[in-house]
Amino acid sequence: MSSFSTLRRRVLGDSSSEPSRAPSPNPAFKDKNGEHVTLVPTSKLKQLASKRSKRRQWLVFGLGGLFGIVIAAFFAQQNDVINLEGLMDMNLDSLLEAIPAGIVKDAKDITRHERETVNYDSFTVGLHLQSQGVKARHPVIMIPGVISTGLESWGTEEGSRPYFRKRLWGSWSMMRALVLDKASWKRHIMLDKLTGLDPPGIKLRAAQGFDAADFFITGYWIWSKILENLATLGYDPSNAFTAAYDWRLSCEKLELRDHYFTRLKAHIETGFRTSGEKVVLISHSMGSQVLFYFLHWVEAEAHGGGGPDWVNTFVDSWINISGSMLGALKGYPAVLSGEMKDTAQLNAFAVYGLEKFLAKHERVELFRAMPGASSMLPIGGNAVWGNKTFAPDDPKNQTVSYGTFINFKESNSTQSPANLTVDESHSYLMENSDTWYRDQVQTTYSYGVAHSRAEVERNGKDPRKWMNPLETRLPIAPHLKIYCFYGVGKPTERSYWYREDRDPTSKLNVTIDTTFTNGGIDRGVVMGEGDGTVPLMSNGYMCAKGWRINRYNPAGVTVKVYEMPHEPDRFSPRGGPNTGDHVDILGRASLNDLILRVAGGKGSHIEDNYVSNIRDYSEKVKIYDEG
Repeated sequence: MSSFSTLRRRVLGDSSSEPSRAPSPNPAFKDKNGEHVTLVPTSKLKQLASKRSKRRQWLVFGLGGLFGIVIAAFFAQQNDVINLEGLMDMNLDSLLEAIPAGIVKDAKDITRHERETVNYDSFTVGLHLQSQGVKARHPVIMIPGVISTGLESWGTEEGSRPYFRKRLWGSWSMMRALVLDKASWKRHIMLDKLTGLDPPGIKLRAAQGFDAADFFITGYWIWSKILENLATLGYDPSNAFTAAYDWRLSCEKLELRDHYFTRLKAHIETGFRTSGEKVVLISHSMGSQVLFYFLHWVEAEAHGGGGPDWVNTFVDSWINISGSMLGALKGYPAVLSGEMKDTAQLNAFAVYGLEKFLAKHERVELFRAMPGASSMLPIGGNAVWGNKTFAPDDPKNQTVSYGTFINFKESNSTQSPANLTVDESHSYLMENSDTWYRDQVQTTYSYGVAHSRAEVERNGKDPRKWMNPLETRLPIAPHLKIYCFYGVGKPTERSYWYREDRDPTSKLNVTIDTTFTNGGIDRGVVMGEGDGTVPLMSNGYMCAKGWRINRYNPAGVTVKVYEMPHEPDRFSPRGGPNTGDHVDILGRASLNDLILRVAGGKGSHIEDNYVSNIRDYSEKVKIYDEG
């Protein structure tokens, strides 16, 4: 979900670039020639902006119109707008010939100014640390986030042969298959609704190696900047590894089908034995939840069999980047009605195209048939997310609490009941879902809170609870260090306004009320704090408070928090070296600096850095230490 929303923001634009509350650490970097690399002052940016504002508006208008025509063609049925076969024959030169010369010139000028404004060499951070004597020390294993890993077809039956070893997720092959053969693409990408595994005749597997998650599609980087900087310290395939996985699967099925955790355990042990150093684990987004599950699995006698000392023996540090430890609230409307902010706030033309191409009920079916995605439903219930009158992260003087997660202007039927808290919303989702989805969620996940040490210890024997840090504990690993690095200051989905779906052609009961805009409600969506995808409470609560509670961290594992304010560069489509966006933060200069310091054995010098109110919010969460 996050990559879809991020791609949309890059193309259609995102107005949510508010200044953050505190400056980001800005170490002085030097390039390969020893010259200082700095950012252009704000005053110069303003001058550039004022001089070019009118031409930029015409550029956006012109390119936006052209883009709209192309997208409409892709989203419509083949005979509705344009013959797709002819569209596929169109090349870039013919496309540029159709654009007025002035617009092409403006596009080139803006690109040039972007490069002049932010001189950010991908290798700069690593070269700077290398000059300070930092070098590769700990083996590094990376666990990507949800939808970051490419998925390729290994099926050999007739319907799969055209896609053999082609990526049906995370490449232009995916785009082509989705447009030209949507039904076949859906058959391949959706798991069997009853087994949660491959449908008969279909075999999709996670791509492997660094290529699995360095780019989503050509030109759209994810982990590549981290890999580039690691390489400057001496990392290569002998001491670094990407533990890619099929994010559609539940953790239980990941091990059953792909032996994922068995292989991850072997990679960690091999890294330790070949280097003589403990391993540094780096996870992002949902990857942090997968890694938390692994920490339970690897020690359990009936599973990994490593015993209670395994983590303390083999793992030095866990770098938790933008970890959705308590879920992502936007996952809920995705499986309830196939929507989120990115779809609710499209214009009418784009909505028509999207519905024509992939209707809401199809998106619901798609999301629900990927059991791994349901791990990101909100964890902690009302204790974390609030009740009908209060939420820990409510801003001062806010008239309507975030605690009512799903709201209805008209509450007059079973389909549109009274306003719902997170706990009530979960029950509502289960009551209004097909039996196969309800059984799948209830037998795989648990979203509650354990309020006693005895309950936490019992839950350690229940794999359903291994992804929930509020029901299970960290390993007894007193030498383990956890670093929580995440962005703050970017508006993030926090609650929603719904209505009954009265469209006679719809197969759903409710839909986001996109007609409702009032104060902080924008077309049915209420925004709160976070990194644009994961709310602040999910990124920060366990790190700032939860793992300071004894029953969740009985060994006293050291946990450090480093928040990074979202300070995007207006001329950079990915936010530049100071972005705090959920995905783009992987290219942030200060994040790469911190990662390399931990990998190089210098993590002890990192101090806590709070720029949000997460500590104040955490004190208001209704979860308390015993005694």
